[in-house]
Order: sequence, then C-alpha cells, then structure tokens
Amino acid sequence: MWAIARMELKKTVQDKGLWFWTFILPIVFIVAFVAIFSGEENASYQEIVTQIIPGYTIMFAFFIMISMVIVFVKDRERGMVARIASTPISVYQYFFGKWVPFMILVLVQIAVLFSFGVIVNDLPLGDPLALLVLSLALAFIVTGWGMAMAVIVKTENMGIALTQVLALGGALLGGLWMPVEFMPEFVQTISQSLPQYWALQGYKDILLSGSDITDIWINLLFLIVAGAGGMGLALLFYPRFLGHSRS
Repeated sequence: MWAIARMELKKTVQDKGLWFWTFILPIVFIVAFVAIFSGEENASYQEIVTQIIPGYTIMFAFFIMISMVIVFVKDRERGMVARIASTPISVYQYFFGKWVPFMILVLVQIAVLFSFGVIVNDLPLGDPLALLVLSLALAFIVTGWGMAMAVIVKTENMGIALTQVLALGGALLGGLWMPVEFMPEFVQTISQSLPQYWALQGYKDILLSGSDITDIWINLLFLIVAGAGGMGLALLFYPRFLGHSRS
C-alpha cells in the first residue's frame, strides 16, 4: 500500500505539466482577476480577494481529477490493475495508495495559493483550525470524486471532458466566478446543491466573519458526505474496472 503511494507521489512530483496546472496557472488567474476587479466601487478590496482567491483555489482543485483519470486508465491499459489484483494487496489498499498522493497534492495546492494571497493580497486567514479542516474536506471531495470518475470512465478523453464540465460548470453555478447573490434566484437554488458553493461559503465565513468549525459544520458535512459518496462509487465500480484491465 505505502509502496504504491510512494511510487505515485514520485511520479506526481516529476510531472512538470501537473505543477503548471496546479500552481502557476491558478496564480496567473488570481493576479489577473484581482487586478481587474480591485477598482470595483461596490465592493471592498478584502471582499474581492476573499471571493477570488478561494474561488479559483476551489476551481483548480477540481482539475486534479484529470490527473487521477489518466493515472487509473494507464494502469488499466498497461495491465497494472490486473497484476496488483493477483497479489495479496486488497482493493482498499490499492485505492488508498493511489488516493494519498493526490490528497497531499491538493492540500499543498491550497496552502500555496492561500499563502500567495496572504503575501501578495493581504488575504485574512481567520481561524487556522477551521481553515485546515475545511481544506481537508475540500481535498477529500475532489479526490473522492476523482477516484469515482477514474474508475467509471472508459477513456482519458471522457474523463477530461467530464472534469471540465464539473469544474467549470460548478465554478459558474457555484459562485466561484461571481458572488451567488448576483445571480438569478433559480441559479442560487441550484448553487446550494453543489460542493463548490459550500466550500466557497465556508472559506468566506472563515476569512471574512472569523467563523470556527462549529459555524461551518453544515459546509463540512456536505463536502464529507459527497466525498464519501464518490469513494463509495469507486468501490462499487471497481469490479467492472478490473474486468476491463488488460491481463
């Protein structure tokens, strides 16, 4: 199990393209949109940075699902899944070994982007414990859904397309690009069914209002339950995934 995790983490660190999508591009977006909207008269600078920085952090966190799909599909096509299944390693150990490196990567991504916001944009952090727990919950749902998609989809292209729908569609409807309050009422209703909405509102409550864990428990519960649902789907569809693996 830990050998799988170490191998996957090593491959992740060596993937320069992944580092670009995970860190460089989000920072470019944050800098650009803070500069564009910093002159907005109807909102304070603090309100702008607490909307944009967490918003784009959440959006780009979902793109880790593309990397997860690619890794699992390659393992299936190369027969790695079938070979591992013939060893004493259980499906839970296999999933855990694959899941841990991506969980770490998302947490590092969140830490880097928020640190950038603190240093460059004076982003307030609020309660550190609440911020850490919410970030863990965000990383859990992103990787949980990534595991499910990686096992369910048949091709890399299908996984990439679905990830873009989830990431960009969720960003639009979940209020990551603009405050939900500015949207029509029916869109606001849809937003409340999306994890992006609950993650962003949790971050804004912590950063702007100084909320602690007890104040954002609903946000945490939604993200954790949704992430557990993704993990459950991954386990449910694993036999079919294994059946399609090359021997």
